[in-house]
Amino acid sequence: MWTNFFKLRLFCCLLAVLMVVVLVINVTQVEYLDHETVSATFIDSSGQFISSQVTGISRNPYCGYDQQTLSSQERMEEDSLLAALHRQVPDVGPVPFVKSTDPSSSYFVILNSAAFFQVGSQLEVLVHVQDFQRKPKKYGGDYLQARIHSPKLQAGAVGRVVDYQNGFYKVFFTLLWPGKVKVSIFLVHPSEGIRVLQRLQEDKPDRVYFKSLFRSGRISETTECNVCLPGNLPLCNFTDLYTGEPWFCFKPKKLPCSSRITHFKGGYLKGLLTAAESAFFQSGVNIKMPINSSGPDWVTVIPRRIKETNTLELSQGSGTFPSGYYYKDQWRPRKFKMRQFNDPDNITECLQRKVVHLFGDSTIRQWFEYLTTFVPDLVEFNLGSPKNVGPFLAVDQKHNILLKYRCHGPPIRFTTVFSSELHYVANELNGIVGGKNTVVAIAVWSHFSTFPLEVYIRRLRNIRRAVVRLLDRSPKTVVVIRTANAQELGPEVSLFNSDWYNFQLDTILRRMFSGVGVYLVDAWEMTLAHYLPHKLHPDEVIVKNQLDMFLSFVCPLET
Repeated sequence: MWTNFFKLRLFCCLLAVLMVVVLVINVTQVEYLDHETVSATFIDSSGQFISSQVTGISRNPYCGYDQQTLSSQERMEEDSLLAALHRQVPDVGPVPFVKSTDPSSSYFVILNSAAFFQVGSQLEVLVHVQDFQRKPKKYGGDYLQARIHSPKLQAGAVGRVVDYQNGFYKVFFTLLWPGKVKVSIFLVHPSEGIRVLQRLQEDKPDRVYFKSLFRSGRISETTECNVCLPGNLPLCNFTDLYTGEPWFCFKPKKLPCSSRITHFKGGYLKGLLTAAESAFFQSGVNIKMPINSSGPDWVTVIPRRIKETNTLELSQGSGTFPSGYYYKDQWRPRKFKMRQFNDPDNITECLQRKVVHLFGDSTIRQWFEYLTTFVPDLVEFNLGSPKNVGPFLAVDQKHNILLKYRCHGPPIRFTTVFSSELHYVANELNGIVGGKNTVVAIAVWSHFSTFPLEVYIRRLRNIRRAVVRLLDRSPKTVVVIRTANAQELGPEVSLFNSDWYNFQLDTILRRMFSGVGVYLVDAWEMTLAHYLPHKLHPDEVIVKNQLDMFLSFVCPLET
């Protein structure tokens, strides 16, 4: 009996040990799989999980950016951003011009056509692209822009384009105002042109080059500069000590690196395309050309039946796309009520006792120019800065308003910037105390369009760190980010500042500052939705709407 009992105890002990061993092995495998999943899966633009092996995410080796020292979280974020922008343009080999996308042969059809739509309804449009032989294309990758508009109402909004990778595209619109609403679809670049732009982004990031003037006494020299430089010639290392942003110039033959005086745009490389590639970039043929409808290109929208007394307010849905729309030439965000600052006194009252910092490129310099022109008490103080470069300063002594503008650090394509004025936005933010009377607005995008995306991600990462620190020490500081915008395009401009490049930058900007606690002025939608031609520096009516939105963040309506 005792022998049997002893054997039973021994068996139970062995079984318990075996169970512990199996449990440890399983836990180890689960931890290993979790680790592999975290490091190898990302979220694409639709929120779906995709594998890095499927997307083929690779880093551009330009300037050693693929060897950056990043934390695991930064690495995952960068992978996620690159995955979201991974454009599936099939490698179909060389494509002759006649087989490329022809906007005049392509067409669109309104799918869910009805006698009447209500405000808030969804409108679906199918686009079918064809080549110059009027044959249907079997692959996607074209870059389209879409909007709905009512010219008599000066109303407009953008649509969301989905590429089915088979020559068909679907565009989704939200109908946000009553009346006759027209659909417009544009081919910005054919997929064959997008492949060329991708090649330039990867292989020719230095197609805009920069220079610096070095001077000591009567001796002066000019050398080329960039984020990195080819060859083995001696270099001057102007990498920023605080942000680590790289910048180099070829060392002058007779002068020290410390004798640098100015920075300026050297120019644009020529001869970037073959004759066959040039055919994909023709004004009036395949750059920002309209695609016509094969049937009606408009629908009738009626007001909602509930509380029709304020139709437009009811049309503001809970979604975030589109972020807003124009009505009677006034931008109407869908998530909050925007004020109209039609009188200079309204702006003065809003900015009284405030310091306003504007950092970035020339698109936010427009804000400085608008405010100093429109508000008579805001007088510009002459700092002797080069025209259109800055820094600039304006003061309203009576109402205690200080308005500043400073351009961002290199790369920047301005004519001449004193090297002593090449300040990085992150460093400037670190020097701001902040508080309820401090306002910061930032626009950094246009001068990064020729570089690999990793260069822009690094710059925004540094700016974001500084913004987070600023809001941490002074939570009542108002920080506003101005997004990128569409612009006019020709054969040459497309190779350097294409909307396709800037769409990528805009997507990165929005994702990286999501949840940070900053406000966003959606300049991208505000230019695409408007009836005026696209410009790098939008016309005054668009800038006015941008300023109204900016000031509405600074001085919101009391609720």
